[in-house]
Amino acid sequence: MSPRRDSGLKAAVCHCLEPSKLERFLERRRAHRHFPLELSLAENLAEILRRANGFVPSESGSILLDDPSAKQTSRRSNRLIFIVAFGEKAESLVGQSVPADGSIAGHVYLTGEVYSTAEARDDPFFFGGVDEQTQYLTQSLIAVPIRIEQEVCGVLELINRKNRSGFSDQDRNLLEVFAGYISISIQNVLDGRQAQEIAKRDNLTGLFNDRYLHIAIADEVRRCQEVGADLATLFLDLDFFKRVNDSHGHLAGSQVLREVGRILKRCTAAVGGVAARYGGDEFVLILPGRDLDAAIDIGEEVRTEILASTFCDEPGEIQREPLHLRGLTCSVGVATLKAHVPDDLTFEESKSSLLRLADAAMYVAKETGRNRTAIAGHLVRRRAATPVAASNP
Repeated sequence: MSPRRDSGLKAAVCHCLEPSKLERFLERRRAHRHFPLELSLAENLAEILRRANGFVPSESGSILLDDPSAKQTSRRSNRLIFIVAFGEKAESLVGQSVPADGSIAGHVYLTGEVYSTAEARDDPFFFGGVDEQTQYLTQSLIAVPIRIEQEVCGVLELINRKNRSGFSDQDRNLLEVFAGYISISIQNVLDGRQAQEIAKRDNLTGLFNDRYLHIAIADEVRRCQEVGADLATLFLDLDFFKRVNDSHGHLAGSQVLREVGRILKRCTAAVGGVAARYGGDEFVLILPGRDLDAAIDIGEEVRTEILASTFCDEPGEIQREPLHLRGLTCSVGVATLKAHVPDDLTFEESKSSLLRLADAAMYVAKETGRNRTAIAGHLVRRRAATPVAASNP
């Protein structure tokens, strides 16, 4: 590398969004919001921008991305946020945005084509708001699209080419290569996150699997103990579920389990909980910050909704023929950290005790008639009508 390029690399100090703020720009595939950034994307993007400046020396530059959580139906209504920037006003730029409809970066974002100008202020696509805010003077500018697969998700932009009046075709070719590196960096993080997500999910229901369940319980017990909050655990088992498989086949049974998973996911999402498939037709719900009464209410809500639901009501992903199954019931066991777990237990003992007590309460509900909610160490709290096996109307 030539001395001039090397000095350019050292001179470019890049500023980037904090990892916690950068997180939302990775919501481009299904991923649980609590997953950490295992790769230092911020450092990677900053290094790519420094390298780009080393080969195409400029006074300033930036990487802008759209925000997938705020995307509009019309791409023209989106805004592009400065993720990484270097130059005189870089630090004040990071986190700011420009409109997709009304800026050179936005024009590139909408058309997917490289754009450059030697006189930015006379350019019809130039957005002067950033210069006004930062008291900066943009003269020459080049913007290159960044893609994830085939969709443009952002722009690599360099401003005020050094030692030249504008950017050349060679500059354009080099920056297209660096834009490709940015795409690969983002894609690698997305793929890594997706792989993590798949490893933690039950393939049939989409709920968390038992392996992740034990991790989640451990994390929540530790956190709730530290802040003095309660933690509820619900153990749920479908009643007479074998009759569904015996009467209608295992495809129907799998479809029912998937639809039960949707009910549990919806109920726990509303209260910030975690739903997991423990195995077979058993499920566990973790409800941070919920005391015994709140946990019983949620258990009854789940039990009532399952009883009132008609399963396989429409052609499903697994069971193609509608069966209109009604009468499925469940038994629920409830235990909470403060109501049932002694304070003198170790952390590991507390975690194991909470799950074991909820499981034991579920068996009490089974043994005393099914289709009811039982509390750990107590008699059945709420009694329901006599359960019936899922059947056609």
